[in-house]
Amino acid sequence: MAQYELLLPKMGESVAEATVIKWLKQPGDMISLDDTLLEIATDKVDSEVPSPVAGKLVQQLYKEDDVVQVGAVIAIIETDAAESKTAEKEEQPVVAEQAPAAEPAVNIPGTEQLNDSTVNSAQHSSDSDRFYSPLVKSIAAQEQISVTELDDIAGSGADGRLTKDDLLNYIQNGRKSTGAVLANRAEQSQPVAAVKDVPVNTIAAPAPVAAAKSASAQPVVSLSGADEIIEMDRMGKIIADHMVMSKQTSAHVTSFVEADVTNMVLWRDKVKKNFEKRENEKITFTPIFIEAVTKAIKDFPMINVSVNGTKIIKKKDINIGMAAALPSGNLIVPVIKNADQLNLVGLTKSVNDLANRARGSKLKPDETQGGTFTLTNVGSFGNVMGTPIINQPQVAILAVGAIKKKPAVLETEYGDVIAIRHIMFLSLSYDHRVVNGALGGTFVRRVADYLENWDINREI
Repeated sequence: MAQYELLLPKMGESVAEATVIKWLKQPGDMISLDDTLLEIATDKVDSEVPSPVAGKLVQQLYKEDDVVQVGAVIAIIETDAAESKTAEKEEQPVVAEQAPAAEPAVNIPGTEQLNDSTVNSAQHSSDSDRFYSPLVKSIAAQEQISVTELDDIAGSGADGRLTKDDLLNYIQNGRKSTGAVLANRAEQSQPVAAVKDVPVNTIAAPAPVAAAKSASAQPVVSLSGADEIIEMDRMGKIIADHMVMSKQTSAHVTSFVEADVTNMVLWRDKVKKNFEKRENEKITFTPIFIEAVTKAIKDFPMINVSVNGTKIIKKKDINIGMAAALPSGNLIVPVIKNADQLNLVGLTKSVNDLANRARGSKLKPDETQGGTFTLTNVGSFGNVMGTPIINQPQVAILAVGAIKKKPAVLETEYGDVIAIRHIMFLSLSYDHRVVNGALGGTFVRRVADYLENWDINREI
């Protein structure tokens, strides 16, 4: 018999760690090839880890709720020698790919000069038993944040674990000792401008301390004996933190447009049966909306940007995130990469695939990252319009409302007439730091124009 070391697999280019949620196999259990051993969670999605070999699970090296680095050995499986040898041969390329992923995904200037013993001694100097990943400790050391201060930062990870994003948001929002840190840096002749070397969307300029204090002040909530206290689930906490961070980061403005989409509705009614029969896919309005958005982005590329301090990063790719409701009531935003390069059939297949796998918790971590613009369909809840919160680090998000039949005035060669038309509202929330009212308003109007001018005879 031989022992096979199961590694935590690579889950995406920007994913360096995961939390063990639940072990589905216990030591002593016999395992078949591709049996699911455990469930893990990243900051975005939950995943399952299958067994690449058959045999007996001998040892679990991590407990539930432990945080594991990509590439770490998580379990020992006992196999026969021939099978182990074959599995080892097959797994070697994967392990080689996984090794770089164990490195921190964020490059913090100066961390290459950090002494590990300094970080470790700082960790052990605290009485806290809270877990901090190597990346979090490296960032804390660079920013001169003590372990005592780390203990006071609320975490969005499992059981309140402090994640990289939690720490960067804390620094961005004007950590409680910002003044002391800046003074200390000045004494050491380390200009604050060095932060500019950090990759896009990692660390932004600190917000005023006063704003941070007011943001952190929590209102007092009174309770009665009849009230029920419900703890947020893990994803709910992440979403809540992300939404608050977005409002604190961007100056939100929303513009509204009313669109007559009668031709679009009639066209879909005409083609949907034949389309489903031919493609084995249902065509919804969502891929039509995404196609219109990609066309408008090409017309106005400055809506497809992000902000890093005082710099604007113009995105080359058009990656559209589409907000999808989960059975738990939470929302997740899978991303259609290079959406402008797909035709309507390709968009339909991508939308349906991502939506189905999102509801089944089958998304891969990379499929929720890299978006440059987000679309949310508030009409699916019967709402006619909404004012969505920007999905950072993007600068705009479009909400499409429910399509309603309404009387409308039409101009004809014989004069104005009143007719029943299919009407909907589009609302664009945008970051007024870099998107002014002219650009935001013109962009959402252009999206509406593409929908209104839909060719009712279009072939698909």
